[in-house]
Order: sequence, then C-alpha cells, then structure tokens
Amino acid sequence: MLTTLPWRSGMSGNLIIVLGDQLNPDVVLPPDFDARRDMLWMAESAVEARRVWSHKARLVLFISAMRHFRDQLRAERLPLIYAQSRDKSLEDLLDEQLANHRPQRVILTRPGDWHVLQALQNVVSRHNLVLEIREDAHFLCSLKDFTSWAEGRKQWRMEHFYRYMRRQTQTLINAVGEPYGGQWNFDQQNRRAFGRNGPGFIPRPVAVPPDELTQDVISYVNQEFSDHPGSLDAFDWPVNREQSIAALQDFIEHRLPVFGDFQDAMWTGQTWLFHSRLSAAMNLHLLAPQEVIRAAVKAYEEGHAPLASVEGFVRQILGWREFVRGLYWLKMPDWQEQNYFGHSRPLPDWYWTGETEMECLRDALDSTLRTGYAHHIQRLMVTGLFSLLLGVAPSEVEAWFHAIYVDAVSWVELPNTLGMSQFADGGALASKPYLASGAYIQRMSNACEHCRFNPKQRIGDDACPFTVLYWNFLVEQRLLLQSVPRFAMQLKNLDRISAQEMRQISLQAKSMRERIYSSTGPRRPDR
Repeated sequence: MLTTLPWRSGMSGNLIIVLGDQLNPDVVLPPDFDARRDMLWMAESAVEARRVWSHKARLVLFISAMRHFRDQLRAERLPLIYAQSRDKSLEDLLDEQLANHRPQRVILTRPGDWHVLQALQNVVSRHNLVLEIREDAHFLCSLKDFTSWAEGRKQWRMEHFYRYMRRQTQTLINAVGEPYGGQWNFDQQNRRAFGRNGPGFIPRPVAVPPDELTQDVISYVNQEFSDHPGSLDAFDWPVNREQSIAALQDFIEHRLPVFGDFQDAMWTGQTWLFHSRLSAAMNLHLLAPQEVIRAAVKAYEEGHAPLASVEGFVRQILGWREFVRGLYWLKMPDWQEQNYFGHSRPLPDWYWTGETEMECLRDALDSTLRTGYAHHIQRLMVTGLFSLLLGVAPSEVEAWFHAIYVDAVSWVELPNTLGMSQFADGGALASKPYLASGAYIQRMSNACEHCRFNPKQRIGDDACPFTVLYWNFLVEQRLLLQSVPRFAMQLKNLDRISAQEMRQISLQAKSMRERIYSSTGPRRPDR
C-alpha cells in the first residue's frame, strides 16, 4: 500500500528525497527549502529489506529510525510524503510518485550506495526531470577535496590522509601547527591485550529499551521477515537523535578513557568491551562526526581521557571513516569486482548459525547473531581472516558483512570488507593483507583457552584451522605475496618450514576444507 500526504493544490516545487541513512534535517533540507511549495519524500519498502538478506536487528534499526525521523519531521510541520509498500521497490515507489506529481526538480543528497544512486538517476531520467545531486554535508571531507588530495599520488594511504584531515580541521593540533603529544599517531599504544585476568569490570553501554514505535517494528520484522537471520531479544540500539546523544555521552564518560589501550583486544562473552557502539548512529546521520570528535577531544583537554585513547578514537572517524568513503566514490563500480587472490569458494553455512568448533569464531558469530554487532578486530582478524584463509569469494564475504551488521552501509562496509579484510583490491586501500595464524588470536584474546584446537600446532588432529590455513595460504599465494613489500618477513618464516612438513600442512588444509564444506545447514537464499 502507498501511504502519502497529498501534495497541496497548486504546488509545483521540488521533491526532496530522504533516504533511510540520511536522518538529519540539516543534511537533507536544501538551504533554499520552501515549505510552501517543496515536499520531502521518504520510502519504506519491504522489497528493499529483502534485497539483502539482513539481520533482523539491522532491519529494525533502519525501519524504526526512519519512522522516528518521519514523526520528527511531521512534528515540525514539514511537508512530507512517507511511502510504504510490501511489494514495490524504492525505484517503483519513486516512479509512481513522479507520475502522480510532477515536481519542478528532484533533489537528492548523495546516497551511501553507488547502486542506489544509479537506480534513482534512471527513474528521474525516465520522467525527463532534473535531478540535482547535493553533496552530503554530514562528512568532513567533500568528494571534491578528497579527489584533489588523491590526485597524483602513487599510493593512497590512510595515515597520509589522516594527517591532512587533522590539519584541515585543526583537530588535536596545537597553536604552532604541531600534533598534540608531539606525534600524529599512538597506534603502538592501542594494541594491548587484557592478560590472563581479563578486562575486569566494564561499564555496559547505556541500554535503550524499545519504545512503543520500535516494539511495533520488532513485531513487524519478526512476522514479515521471519526467515531472516539473527535475534531481536537483545535489541537496544539508539533509533533517534536523543538516544544517540545519550549513547555518545555514555561512551565518553565510561569507556573512552580505557578504549585506546584495548581497542584491539578480544574476550569471549564480552560483546562491547570498551568500544563506542556509535557507528550505526553515525552511519544513519543521527550523530554528526564533528560532534563526536569534539566530545572526545574535550574529554582529553579536560583531563578525563588520555591522549592515546582520544587520538585512537579520532583516527577511526576523522581518518579511516572519511578515507574509505572517499575511496569508495573514487573506485566504484570497479571495486566490487576485484578479486586479487582469485578466490571462489562459497561462504560456509555456519557463518549464519555460529555452529563451529572454533571458539573464537563461535564467540564472534554468536555475538553477531544476537546483536548484529562485532567490534572491528573480530570482523578483521576472526570472521574476515578465516574467510580469507579459506579462499572464500570476496563477493560472498562482502554480502555477508553487508547483511549481518547493523551499521552496514555500502560506502563503508564494501571498502572495509573487500579492501581491508579480503585484500581483494591488491593493496589500493591497505598496504598489506591482514594475515595471521592462530597465534595472533591467542595473544589478543582468551578464546584459545576454551578451544579444542591448539594455535601452535600446524599439523595433527589438534592443529588450529587458522594456523593450518595460514601457512597453506602463504604457499598457495606466494607469487602474489612476494610483490607486497611489507610481507617479506612472513615469507622468510615460511622458508624455515621443511618441504615434508609443508606437504603435510597442504594435505591437512585440503582435508579441513572438505570437512567444512561437507557439513549441511541453512543457506542464504538467492537474492
């Protein structure tokens, strides 16, 4: 069913499209917006929700946030059409809207998805209307500025871009233009493990009990999308501006001071640790990156949080987040087709169920299926690393990451998965593939203590699959890895293993892959 508010008689102004990840009036309202003649347009489509076989929590977050924003706009008496349909796509709904009401112009803030932009451009073009694409003011680096920064560089590296952005925004910079603390990056202080005693007491992120509107959405998703993965029993994500601000304040107060030391650490049964849990709110535009950065810097300047924690957090937003967004628009659509290692295997079924003997993977997948979340090291060095070592097709891995995490939007999820996690672009994003054996997971977590596999063993019944597949990967991909300058040491370590042991490792890797793919389970439906 199409639910609309009538376009008032005699209205011939602009139609302003508001997408589901643009929930900020300061971003979507043009400076020349005139409520007497212009109309805002939003669309909630069950077809779009099924286009990606998404985690139920991701669906609830997006739909509930959209409906809260809808109600906010109406409370502010802004003219709005909110289209809802069970069987029509976003393009269908826009096509119907333009056929019924011909605006003077269609205005669109640049989407976070290249495919959405192409689809909407095609619809508007069919109606011979003008589509005005406005840059997304949510971001701190315009695409024009990013292109200027990238032009002529032999390599695009986040660290170089990050320093550029620090100077541009005068963030953590003193009066003479030098970085606070005398260095740009405290990354070496951001890699501590918890040790045998674990993380100790961790203040849990502020809970956001579902209000009546969100409860209605939860019921709707459980009924309409019952075949989708994940649980909604623990859903407590911020879905509006007020809740997102509370989540920001909670992180700054309770977890930022310790975040820097342990941002790469893992611990079984601990989903959130000291992480902010703010990425979803930022990706929906409920929080602006400027205000998040300002809050963190203020915490340092007032003595509440150490510089290493604040700089490490700011680097994720001002550096990495802006960097991957710029590269996404610079390299799409070719980026999505990259497959540097030529991987072609399917994703194991148990990525959708969590049913695996490997404790680190089981814990990360269990957390993900319960909440729609895993922190960046679990994504990079557990779920992403295993799929890379196994030889899963990058497109399969990207589809899973997009579907399973509540904060997944194409501009950030695709570069992080294909570029950083799977190294499918051959180094355009990251300077080396993130490869490691089970020893890394043992060092950074307690998962190996509860696991039947031994991360130090390369062969035998107790050999860790991460370790076996790691050494086998180095052999299989040696020719390509030799061209990566930062990989020389790992290849030297490979040369220390005897030819006989490498044959055993190769046979064990083959046997492991056969066992993994011989298991059965619910597969993701074809999209």
